[in-house]
Amino acid sequence: MDIAEPPYQPSTRHADLGPAFYDAVAPATFPAHILRYRNRSWAERVGLGGLSDAAWVEHFGRFVPLPGSFPQPLALRYHGHQFRSYNPDLGDGRGFLFAQLHDLRDGRLLDLGTKGSGTTPWSRSADGRLTLKGGVREVLATAMLEALGVYTSKSFSLVETGENLVRGDEPSPTRSAVLVRLSHTHIRIGTFQRFAFEQDVASLRRLVAHSVAVAIPEARRDDQGEQAVAFLEAVCGRVARLGAQWMVAGFVHGVLNTDNINITGESFDYGPWRFLPTYDPAFTAAYFDHSGLYAYGRQPDTLLWNLVRLAECLLALAPQPALEAALSTFVPAFRAALAGGVVRRLGLLPRGAEEDAALSESLWAFLADSQAGFEQVFFDWFGGAASTARASGGLAGARYAGAAFEAFHARLSAYAQAEPARLSDPYFRRSAPCTMLIEDVELVWAPIAGADDWSAFGSKLEEIAGMARAYAG
Repeated sequence: MDIAEPPYQPSTRHADLGPAFYDAVAPATFPAHILRYRNRSWAERVGLGGLSDAAWVEHFGRFVPLPGSFPQPLALRYHGHQFRSYNPDLGDGRGFLFAQLHDLRDGRLLDLGTKGSGTTPWSRSADGRLTLKGGVREVLATAMLEALGVYTSKSFSLVETGENLVRGDEPSPTRSAVLVRLSHTHIRIGTFQRFAFEQDVASLRRLVAHSVAVAIPEARRDDQGEQAVAFLEAVCGRVARLGAQWMVAGFVHGVLNTDNINITGESFDYGPWRFLPTYDPAFTAAYFDHSGLYAYGRQPDTLLWNLVRLAECLLALAPQPALEAALSTFVPAFRAALAGGVVRRLGLLPRGAEEDAALSESLWAFLADSQAGFEQVFFDWFGGAASTARASGGLAGARYAGAAFEAFHARLSAYAQAEPARLSDPYFRRSAPCTMLIEDVELVWAPIAGADDWSAFGSKLEEIAGMARAYAG
């Protein structure tokens, strides 16, 4: 296949920002290139589905440039608050922006970014590599989140690279890999923080204008100050939606630093992520998060804290009262997205903001009271009251009793199913849902580590795909 021909539509838009925003770098040379995963559905969607496996590895393992996109990868520059301590020495330390291209379905610009592709000027003392287990975990996380309706980056490619890495948080030496992710931007809050820190107002203006042009067109305004405010309000809405999606999915990102929050409200950069076994606001994903700063229940507040940091960067472009007004939209947007997300996850038709919020609140109260399996409850009650017999006779049936449950069930009974035919899907004839708890990940990884057996990995991805079809219709 000649990818220089249609339908592949390459771009170099990020280069328009100029060299103050990135460093041109060279990819690492690896001793091996074993293709372990390629995202066939998204490859088709961006016009790369016809690549042979050999050509795929050339571009996404050896990083031979994609025709029409960047002739050399770009390591992006940014700063950030890490666990609320400001760090001016950040940037792409083990990744780069490899290429840009357009979604053939909606025309939106997409980034192909890497993880584990070698050292850059921002690597500090790190080796710029990714463990194979880290790559497998990211593929599993993004597949599961996409199936649950979370706006997430897509794991596009995983190539094992034949090196032995030493890490303090897993048995070493351990195998290496390079991951390519597909997302709508790699511009993050930390990108703005860098120029605010350097008091480079011209670059801040350029960054806002570029961000609006390529990612947030609804914020376009003729006046630069009004555009900065509209941009902040749009980012607040998108990040609020993401936070609600995480909560409804029972997902804990683990490292919500400002350099891990991008302007499109797209979940990305998965390190110590976890899914909740049962509802627990104090549940943390990172073993090093000793204070629980990024615990499940604190994620909405943390996202707002990060957005305040973005607003601070824009003070040079717009008046503070207008920026504060934009920030004030986050909480109502989050609450509305949370209630709407519960209704959608349960496969129901909305009944209005007030009733949807009451249903949501009754669900969280029941989850806290019963400690039933988080994913099991959404699985059992998909379709609302029409699933009463199925849920009551299932694995968690004994937990569906008591005052908190009765309050939830009463609210649920007022709702109609969005698509009744979905309940006939074979997925809902199972006794248990597809889950991605830590033990599920380890069951996938153990045969890979022990015998280079990838069958459990493939089976888990097929199971996730089946769940996605059942929920999406």
